Amino acid sequence: MTTSQLPQLKGPALWNMSLGFLGIQCAFGLQNANASRILQTFGADVHHLTWFWLAAPLTGMLVQPLVGHYSDRTWTRLGRRRPYFLAGAIFSAIALCLLPQAGLFAAFLPPLIVGALFLVLMDASINVSMEPFRALVADLLPSAQRTAGFAIQTFLIGVGAVIGSWLPYVLTNLVGFDSVSQDDGVPANVTWSFIFGAMLLLATITWTVLRTKEHPPEEYQRYHNLSKDQQEQPPSLMSAISKMPRTMRQLGLVQFLSWFGLFSMWVFTTPALATHVWGLDATDTHSQEFSEAGDWGGVLFGVYNLIATLYALALPSIAKRTSRRATHALSLACGGLGLMSMYFIHDKHLLLLSMVGVGIAWASILAMPYAMLAGALPAGQMGIYMGLFNFFITLPQVLNGLFGGLIVEYLYDGSAMMAVCMGGVGFLLAAIATLRVQDES
Repeated sequence: MTTSQLPQLKGPALWNMSLGFLGIQCAFGLQNANASRILQTFGADVHHLTWFWLAAPLTGMLVQPLVGHYSDRTWTRLGRRRPYFLAGAIFSAIALCLLPQAGLFAAFLPPLIVGALFLVLMDASINVSMEPFRALVADLLPSAQRTAGFAIQTFLIGVGAVIGSWLPYVLTNLVGFDSVSQDDGVPANVTWSFIFGAMLLLATITWTVLRTKEHPPEEYQRYHNLSKDQQEQPPSLMSAISKMPRTMRQLGLVQFLSWFGLFSMWVFTTPALATHVWGLDATDTHSQEFSEAGDWGGVLFGVYNLIATLYALALPSIAKRTSRRATHALSLACGGLGLMSMYFIHDKHLLLLSMVGVGIAWASILAMPYAMLAGALPAGQMGIYMGLFNFFITLPQVLNGLFGGLIVEYLYDGSAMMAVCMGGVGFLLAAIATLRVQDES
């Protein structure tokens, strides 16, 4: 069989293939900054928030390996990965529009239950779109361009998350939308932010689908040195699990610790701000001050994503001068110190400094593990292994979701800020685990 080297792609193609991630992360940014406040508005107790947030990791745990498995076997007029981008985007947009308006369905089910169901639909649909983007980089880019490819994805993720995180604050302070609902429902600034996010998600995914060309089966086979049987009959899920590369297992521990910390930050930042900075009672969820705390949580999330956007551009250079392993370990340590510093700060503006470290860690989490992983995976199995790798992201979130609220209630005496600090400890442990990873080319 004749083989040939994957051609290097020029700048515009590198950006086009990942532009959809901007819309995806705008949706995630909206969810991360606002899901807790929406659910609390509908009546969720702060100690039970982690149970509702289980929707994201559980759907990811189920959906991403399956999407990776079947996208490895797919070929249509749109290609291998792009059909999944488009289908996931359509259902994600529907869920984004309906989640803040769950109260409209109160005649059928309690708004809290409806909101939780829409959250599940949104997470499942976003996962359908998101998983193949990682595999697409490995499909189309030669090894020399993969760090740059994942760094561009991280940059676009950061831009999208900044937009999603800041939208409610911007719509209130620059446009004039109400930040407090007159009927104890979700405020108008949040509702319209989700509608705008749905539009952006559809637009960017459609751009990637139309502007990116995937290699037909014959070309893919030649570029990746695969026989026809390997191309047409990828291994089963169980076979892939049993043959998981050592580097993937090592990175799995790093991801587990990192995402345990991220989940704590996403779930508990808004209630932590409300009690630790604004001095509110944990049950005060309909006041002007609680809305301000929620909006400021979105600002903080936007800041760490902005830092991640800028830091992502420097990642290829830093990794080249040191190593991918050292770069990731140092970045995670910065994030751990950033989260832990929040416990000692009671001024909302000083918390912006904490987000610098978090942003450095977030950029690296989104790029470096995948850059290290891609070189250790069999070429014809990128989709399935990228999907399985997501298990190390979802499992820690599931465990945190099951027990995080109980830890806050009984170990931290209801202190949401202590849960955020717990996330910082997870980052520091992940940094230590990174030093043991074997980074193969």
